[in-house]
Amino acid sequence: MATGTNLRTYFQGTWHEGDVPVMKAADHGSWLGTTVFDGARMVNGLVPDLDAHCARVNRSAEALMITPSVATEQMIAIIRDGLSRYPAGAPVYIRPMYWALEGGDMGVAPKEGGETGFCVSLEEIPMAPPEAATTLTRTRFRRPTLDCAVTNAKAGCLYPNNARMLVEARRKGFGNALVADAMGNVAETATANVFMVKDGEVFTPIANGTFLAGITRARHMANLRADGVKVHESVLSFADFEAADEVFLSGNLMKVTPVTAFDDVQYQVGPVTRRVRDLYWDWAAGSPL
Repeated sequence: MATGTNLRTYFQGTWHEGDVPVMKAADHGSWLGTTVFDGARMVNGLVPDLDAHCARVNRSAEALMITPSVATEQMIAIIRDGLSRYPAGAPVYIRPMYWALEGGDMGVAPKEGGETGFCVSLEEIPMAPPEAATTLTRTRFRRPTLDCAVTNAKAGCLYPNNARMLVEARRKGFGNALVADAMGNVAETATANVFMVKDGEVFTPIANGTFLAGITRARHMANLRADGVKVHESVLSFADFEAADEVFLSGNLMKVTPVTAFDDVQYQVGPVTRRVRDLYWDWAAGSPL
């Protein structure tokens, strides 16, 4: 079932109204989980970093050993055509996806060089209001490592693990989970990258192969540095977050989400968190895409 409304689906060379079925029961993707996707956003007519998201879904396909079939430039053109069918100002979530159609040896691996399914799903999902915030708690589940999961891809098969983190947090009365890597250091949350602020400087977990260092995360880091703020990619502990002055999340869906609590620790929505949001939308307004 779709999350948003006013859906459109690009499949087999054309746009369709609504949420169109695209996978068959015997497709390798539906049977054995060889699916990848990416997410971009249109907000107030702006589509920031669309090229980067389209390029990343192709890299994700290659990481999952399936063949990307749509060049980045072609994908951008397809998506822009779909977005032109929405009213001006519509908040649209953009999701290009690939999946393997054929199995190879013993059916488990996708067929090398085999046919790949492709679609784009568009749906209207409103942006959260600026004052909307979330809370964090610990989870017993951890991020996997590259030697046991395709952590270098935005792959559908990774998300059941994230889902159980999120469900555990919600059952404890929190909005999201602050998640550790295999070494017990903070990696990200169940749904987004995470930043903390201490004494006016910004810190985020160093990319160590256990989580995707997001496109929006990188954009925030670049914007802050250009604004004169010190930004550090560091090994961070739960104790570091307990001692933080501000915490915020970074993801494509909502761009910036303030955090007001981590377990028993309370935070204010502070000036750096607000500045990150302002910097992002100022940058997006001047972006060529």
